[in-house]
Amino acid sequence: MYSEISANKRKTWFIMFGFIAIIGLLGWIVSNIYGSPSYLYLAFIVGGVYALIQYFMAGKLALSLNGAHEVTKREQPRLYRTVENLTIANGMPMPKVYVIDDPAPNAFATGRDPDHAVVCATTGLLDMMTDTELEGVMAHELGHVKNYDIRVMMIVFGLVSAIGLIADIILHMFWWGGDDRERSPNPVFIALGIAAAILAPLAASLVQLAVSRRREFLADSTGAMTTRYPEGLASALEKIAAHGSVMRKQNTATAHLFFANPLKGKGISNLFSTHPPVDERIARLRAMGTKV
Repeated sequence: MYSEISANKRKTWFIMFGFIAIIGLLGWIVSNIYGSPSYLYLAFIVGGVYALIQYFMAGKLALSLNGAHEVTKREQPRLYRTVENLTIANGMPMPKVYVIDDPAPNAFATGRDPDHAVVCATTGLLDMMTDTELEGVMAHELGHVKNYDIRVMMIVFGLVSAIGLIADIILHMFWWGGDDRERSPNPVFIALGIAAAILAPLAASLVQLAVSRRREFLADSTGAMTTRYPEGLASALEKIAAHGSVMRKQNTATAHLFFANPLKGKGISNLFSTHPPVDERIARLRAMGTKV
């Protein structure tokens, strides 16, 4: 497990490098179109500043967008003690505990690292789950914290947002920019610029989704190892699959943070899902249970 944490830290740098390369490609294309390297430097500055802002603010934004509010041990003793016991077992700092007033059973974790972490559960999750099932779900969320998934996803979210912003600026320059004579006469670069501005955000989002799905499997494994009872988490997933996990507030920007997919949509939309299939997650957990 410690090797997984170290791998996550290394992958953070690889992911950052990949997204920065996309930002650099966009800036390089525009620099060739307008014949000035300043656009390349500007792309890095805008992308870096915007990603940094998102990195530090995304956690608070996720809580705000989903209507979460902080609770104390007196207000939510069952949830708070469950999280407290799991953090002691893991040797982790106690995160802040939040609740969302929503009947859909769901949960998420956010923050930059274990020292700045938040775990959140819906009222639907608290009403529906037994103690062992709730423990399994919260162990999964704390697994995201322990494995530094929350840091990886905050960085990825910030860079995806930055690429989307730069792509929008490029398209705006092409359609509503200044005199066409300022641009390169080479139509290849113009075609590349338009294509890159359209495809880069999609490519960045697909990378984000792939990273998110992998992290869900890892957090399931971490949670099951923490509780030593994979069946608790598997049973929680079965209940959620039967009931549905769609939230009343639909926020695509924060969907990747949740324990189960909070968005509506089936069929081809599964290709763009932030979560792996529930049946596959349950099967993996049950397989772990046979080895325990």
